[in-house]
Amino acid sequence: MPQPIYAIGDIHGQIDELHRVLGLIEADGGPDAQIVFLGDYVDRGPDSRAVLQFLIDAKAAGCNWIPIKGNHDRYLERFLDNMTLLDPATRPDLFWFNPRLGGDKTMASYGVTAEEGMPVDPIHAAARKAVPQAHRDFLKNLPLTHQTDALLFVHAGIRPKVRLDQQIEDDLIWIRQPFLDYHRSHGPLVVHGHTALDYPEHYGNRVNLDAGAGYFRPLHAAVFEGRECWLLSDTGRRALRP
Repeated sequence: MPQPIYAIGDIHGQIDELHRVLGLIEADGGPDAQIVFLGDYVDRGPDSRAVLQFLIDAKAAGCNWIPIKGNHDRYLERFLDNMTLLDPATRPDLFWFNPRLGGDKTMASYGVTAEEGMPVDPIHAAARKAVPQAHRDFLKNLPLTHQTDALLFVHAGIRPKVRLDQQIEDDLIWIRQPFLDYHRSHGPLVVHGHTALDYPEHYGNRVNLDAGAGYFRPLHAAVFEGRECWLLSDTGRRALRP
């Protein structure tokens, strides 16, 4: 039987939900379970700082956890590095501080007020002081993917028919089309988040675990044994099939 591996969808600053699903994973797989986090640790929810610190502390404690990078994590990284508020993969009028993206909530979790229309220089200076270097290092060093024999974990998806070693970061953390409408095999089963649903879905060639925690819906965790997938609940495993 393949070794179980667990995955958690987009967290978006929801620390209480994160603790809840980690409890479900521990109940199913014990304290040493291998867990892949699918990115988007920050924005929209109230506790982005707490989520990052929790993941950093867990890594330092030796937890068997693999957090990968999401597009919202890159927003925070780029803002701290060079005041970037726009991403080339999104609308040219949608700034990171806009509540739709949720950068204002991330800054608030660090004690920094950030709203669209406010001067950016003082916000950036305050953020550079407020965000610990350990958080910046964590964001910078996040991998873009994690792969096993049967599974490929990635935040947003992949560009169909392009080899993994030729995929670009913008696609791995931002792509929707043509990935979402591609129904043929990618080889490994792709496990991703990024495109919020009301509930996780299995599409045969991919599994989407983003069920909208960024919009205050429940966070979800799944367990995989090879390509077989189950969602975790208070009553145990629930098979997730195409």
